[in-house]
Amino acid sequence: MGSATTQALATTTAELRAAKVGDLVVARELFTAAREIADSAQLSGALSAWGAPGAARAQLVRTVFAGYGATSLQLLAAAAAERWSSLEDLIAGIEELAIRAAALGAGGADVEGELFQVSRTVAANPELELALGSRLGDAAAKGALVEKLLVGRASEATVLIVSELVQQPRERRVRALLGRALKIVADQRGRTVATVRVASALDAAQQSRLAAALGAKYGSDVTLNVVVDPTVLGGVRVEIGDDVIDATVSSRINDLRQRLAG
Repeated sequence: MGSATTQALATTTAELRAAKVGDLVVARELFTAAREIADSAQLSGALSAWGAPGAARAQLVRTVFAGYGATSLQLLAAAAAERWSSLEDLIAGIEELAIRAAALGAGGADVEGELFQVSRTVAANPELELALGSRLGDAAAKGALVEKLLVGRASEATVLIVSELVQQPRERRVRALLGRALKIVADQRGRTVATVRVASALDAAQQSRLAAALGAKYGSDVTLNVVVDPTVLGGVRVEIGDDVIDATVSSRINDLRQRLAG
């Protein structure tokens, strides 16, 4: 990520924090705008003319998306006025705003947990992953498939995020899209996501203790995504950000094997 994009993301995220988002309307409009910019060579060309004044780019999106609500227009104008490292970064930045807006408009829904479960389902079903990730698949059909699978089983915010992302993968794998979205939602809610691998399921008390310990270590609320993986044999492996805490029996056995072999 270039320095220009880093600054642009910080500015647009601050705009979102100052905005009032009480439902999913803003998220829907931002997702649609990102898709339309990506699909229109003329619009994307105009918005990536970094030599043009930012105010002119902001006015362009206000004109093109004049039918949108005031909050969506404000956020789009703020994004367009910034100088991004690339057009792809601009589109991804608007998409990130949409995901954050969905997190804000989701109420108390466990969007992080639902996104994690969707990701696990996709990982366990190669045919589903192919259907959602195929470059040749019709975008609308992918969105319809997501809605068929998730409506009634996940919150409206989660259905919206997954449906929109699979329709505009832009050379990204489905699981990567879902993982990025999960981290953005958690960040918007002031949380850190930890993936925990164990040989057998943790009960509520064990999860609570582990989350508290990790929260104290990292200085933030921690959301646990627990993966039951018999290959770890025992113990626990925690992946949080770039850190890995591996206290599994399988890891100790591998260490012993290496020492014996060396």
